[in-house]
Amino acid sequence: MEDWQLEFQWLKARHYVKDIMHREELPDLQIILFLIGIQEANKIQESYTKEEKQDLMHVATCQLLSEEGYFEFVGLDDDNWPHYNQVRMIPVEGEKAQERLLKHCVIKYFSKESQSKSYV
Repeated sequence: MEDWQLEFQWLKARHYVKDIMHREELPDLQIILFLIGIQEANKIQESYTKEEKQDLMHVATCQLLSEEGYFEFVGLDDDNWPHYNQVRMIPVEGEKAQERLLKHCVIKYFSKESQSKSYV
C-alpha cells in the first residue's frame, strides 16, 4: 500500500472510531490500540490503572500482529487476560516503520471485524 493510500485508510479508521465513540476529536494510534485491547480482552470497566492501559495496548498489538503471523494466541491466564507468543521476528525497524505496520493492521482489523463484531 502506498503512503497516501495508507494515510487515507488510516484517516477513515480514525473517523470510524470517533463516530462509534461519539467523540469530537479523532483518536490517535494509542487510543485506538487501547480500545482494541478492551475489545479483545473483554475488559470493560469504569476506569483503568496505568498498568492496565499498557497491558490492553499490548494485547491489541499482539492481536493485530497475530493476524500478520508474528504472534500466536496461547490462551487466557487465571485472571482471563489473553497471552500471546511471538512466533517470528517483525521485520520493521524504527518507530515510524512500526507505526506504519500497526496502522496497516488497524485498518485491516476494522475492515474485517466491522462486518462481524460490535465495538466498545
